[in-house]
Amino acid sequence: MKPPGNGLEVVLDVVGTVAIVLGVVLALVASIGLLSLPDVLSRMHAATKPQVLGLLLVVIGGALHLRTSVDVWMLVLVGAFQLVTAPVTAHVVGRLAHRGDGVRRDLLHVDELTERPDGVDPGPDAPEPDEEEAGSSRPERR
Repeated sequence: MKPPGNGLEVVLDVVGTVAIVLGVVLALVASIGLLSLPDVLSRMHAATKPQVLGLLLVVIGGALHLRTSVDVWMLVLVGAFQLVTAPVTAHVVGRLAHRGDGVRRDLLHVDELTERPDGVDPGPDAPEPDEEEAGSSRPERR
């Protein structure tokens, strides 16, 4: 254990410790939510929102404790990778759950994916139904 340095180092260590503890508490809340929530969409929120914030708090706390450029940049990469991949993963899980039997339809207020009459999930690049019908009959803009 290193001896305490000047006042700024002590403050950074205390703030880092508080951030790590808060991050661990958020990760614990996320894991409890994964076990106790009723359906996939609710569990998906528990797996992404508090988990990502918890990890970012742990990363910030670790960076405040370590303070070397190599360690801080590695932690920045970990946080950035988590911020990029968590929304994509949640989107894929939500789409797959909607296509299967993982979504409780009685809990949904609005279900935008089942408004198509043929029941097919068109994906993000498909044109809207009114665009398909109108086709080229739209007047040109000038």
